[in-house]
Amino acid sequence: MVRRKLIAATKPALKSQFQPASLDLRLSREAYRVRASFLPGRTRNVKEHLQTLNPEPISLAGEGAVLEKGIVYIARIAEHLALLPSISGAANPKSSTGRLDIFTRLIVNRAEAFDEVPLGYRGELWLEISPRSFSVRVREGSTLSQIRFRNRNSSQMGRLSFALSDEDLRGYHAQAPLVDRDLEVREGLVLRVALRGLSDGVVGYRAIKNGNVIDVDCPGAYAAEDFWEPIKARADGRLILDPDEFYILASREKMQIPADLAAEMAPIDPAIGEFRVHYAGFFDPGFGQGLDGRPAARAVLEVRSRDVPFLIEDGQPVGRLIYERLADAADELYGAGLTSNYQHQGLKLSKHFRT
Repeated sequence: MVRRKLIAATKPALKSQFQPASLDLRLSREAYRVRASFLPGRTRNVKEHLQTLNPEPISLAGEGAVLEKGIVYIARIAEHLALLPSISGAANPKSSTGRLDIFTRLIVNRAEAFDEVPLGYRGELWLEISPRSFSVRVREGSTLSQIRFRNRNSSQMGRLSFALSDEDLRGYHAQAPLVDRDLEVREGLVLRVALRGLSDGVVGYRAIKNGNVIDVDCPGAYAAEDFWEPIKARADGRLILDPDEFYILASREKMQIPADLAAEMAPIDPAIGEFRVHYAGFFDPGFGQGLDGRPAARAVLEVRSRDVPFLIEDGQPVGRLIYERLADAADELYGAGLTSNYQHQGLKLSKHFRT
């Protein structure tokens, strides 16, 4: 797609942007502080709508700028698209973005939904950025979001879902295990939270809200104890989630993604609990594959309770993995020669913190 100019940018694409089934998107130097999130609607482009909000321009050139927590920003993406009529796109925050509690959503011209790129889209891409727990420094070239593409044939043009059925997942699991436990499926693979049995007795982390600014382009630069409070396992396997607090937890299951599949974390059913467990929820093919062919990585959960304190318990269901088939098996898997910080992860903070 890059060679055919379906994806283009003012600067050549970098090898580090390419993941097995997704492309990291770079920020341009153009950004704005705005008073509210928005969608442009079907008749306007993003830049036109921006001008109605009296935005404050911010330059991300050079050393970039600090994005303050609790503020909404809109930044233009360096890449732009000229898709074929059969190709659409979808975006997610990158894993590191979600673990820093940075809320991001992709916006395209004439959009009525976030993170969706319609069939045949031609134009600019914009990213809404709202740090929640920490103020962060970003600059031109920083990557906070990733995009993947779907190419439809003529019979699929009106299709809304491409998720594998529970029967398909059972078939995959019978050939090579998707998780290290008995498979539990309910319109996707069910994940449960681990509040016991993790290393050193630490089962999670709670964000310390008054930490220093974090530079998103400086991996391994920060002491975890300056930004995170460890949560020790309780004998009863319980944890109360406080409103407006941000937590990093992990799944009880270890998982792996086959070479010809990708997966996305789906929101928990609101009837099960008043909390959300992910900002970044896309898993590339090869994620979690152990050297012995066994699942070797936990899903890290980015958890925030909504309006009231909410009690969760060890083994409680918190999300579902929705799987889709790729056009073909990936040539190079996640963690094999590509930029990957979370292969074979357990409970793990973002790459910015020293272990």
